[in-house]
Amino acid sequence: MVDSNASKYQYLAGICVNIITISYGGFSGWPAASFLELQSEDTPLESGPISNSDIGWVGCMVCVGGALGTMFFSWFADRYGRKKCLLLVALPSLAGWLIIPFATTPTHLCIARVFGGIAGGGIFTVIPIYTTELAQDHVRGILGTVLMLAFNFGMLSAFVLGNFFSYSMVAWILSSLTFVFLMCFSFLPETPQHLINNNKIKKAEKSLKYFRNIRALSHELPEHFKFELDKLKGEGKQDDDDNDNSNSLTWKDINTPSTRKAFMIGLGIITLMQFSGCFAMLNYSGSIFKESGSSLSPTISTIIVGFIQLVGSYMSTLLVERAGRKVLLLISTSGIALSHIIFATYTYLNVLGYDVSAFSWVPVASFSFTIFIASCGLMGLPYLVIAEIMPPKLRSMGSMACMMHMWFTGIFMLKYLPVMAELLGMHGMVFAFAGICIVGLIFLIIFVPETKGRTIDDILASL
Repeated sequence: MVDSNASKYQYLAGICVNIITISYGGFSGWPAASFLELQSEDTPLESGPISNSDIGWVGCMVCVGGALGTMFFSWFADRYGRKKCLLLVALPSLAGWLIIPFATTPTHLCIARVFGGIAGGGIFTVIPIYTTELAQDHVRGILGTVLMLAFNFGMLSAFVLGNFFSYSMVAWILSSLTFVFLMCFSFLPETPQHLINNNKIKKAEKSLKYFRNIRALSHELPEHFKFELDKLKGEGKQDDDDNDNSNSLTWKDINTPSTRKAFMIGLGIITLMQFSGCFAMLNYSGSIFKESGSSLSPTISTIIVGFIQLVGSYMSTLLVERAGRKVLLLISTSGIALSHIIFATYTYLNVLGYDVSAFSWVPVASFSFTIFIASCGLMGLPYLVIAEIMPPKLRSMGSMACMMHMWFTGIFMLKYLPVMAELLGMHGMVFAFAGICIVGLIFLIIFVPETKGRTIDDILASL
């Protein structure tokens, strides 16, 4: 039987560490809320309204920063610990926000986006590792989905605030989350597994007691706690036996069938997530609704989408330990393909000159469903699955490789999505995304294992 009281500090850690994710979600949602203002004659930039080319550069710079942040923070997390790494993430996060109110040209906005992206690289690489290493099997999935729930809450906050305040005021408001994160997360311990791997046995035992809510003054510890601690010690001992430096990697560690398959699955899921078009379209949601012919204003449409995206993320937290990761990924990808087809069909008919005014609700409804169903699976679960299928010794490096792939494909998607929409038309671009989702379904069915309720050892043995 699962003792919910034993998990409360794990949930507390999952919430506190993701406060910085809310800030990054706001940073990612800020362009969709601000691009229309920056393109207008009333733009606050001294250089005047920004062009479509500038929009592409401002949009994609967050991925350039993400790639840099992923490389640096992956190394830092292994070298100095997950906690110190995440505390350091607050610096580029704050820098990104503080540059925005003083920006006078698109170049300044690009610099701000790079800093924010550096923070995002650390967030999406290290937080899944942190929560996976501290969590018990029955809460690991829920804690893993809090990442996207917090991210989507931040995006919705940026959409709503952008409707009532100037883009510089939104930056001042959301920058305060960085300080809240530092105050809350500073008191949490390092993960037991990282401490064990660095031969800090006493600190590891103290950390594990905290996360398992063991406060007994007696020296007699529960049997399940002793078993878990001994297992962690055994894994740390095994690492020492394999190599004098437990943090160093060898070709033997990487060149195994299960490790190669884990990397292939991780890169495949990230490719599907990015080329499904959901993340890129979110960044341009205001412009997309304007081009699609929707009767609602782009700002209101974006807020609606942000709210539904948040609901989808919440549904993911409820279902991830019930339906399972693979089932949610399959349902999510199928739903994205269907809603893409509906959205593209409406847009194409509008381009051909058909009277579709009676169905003006279709773009908002179909795109909202796309984001809802994506948030239930494809836009949140890849980070959790990657952290679960990677061997503990390779977890940081494996996550770094997958996240680097995510950022580079994100650069391509954000920079060239306006170009693709211009060349193929909105309908052609979205039809292409639907085709990629259909191919992705085949990949998920054949290669991706179910990890729900399984120990890390069982998952690795099944690869």
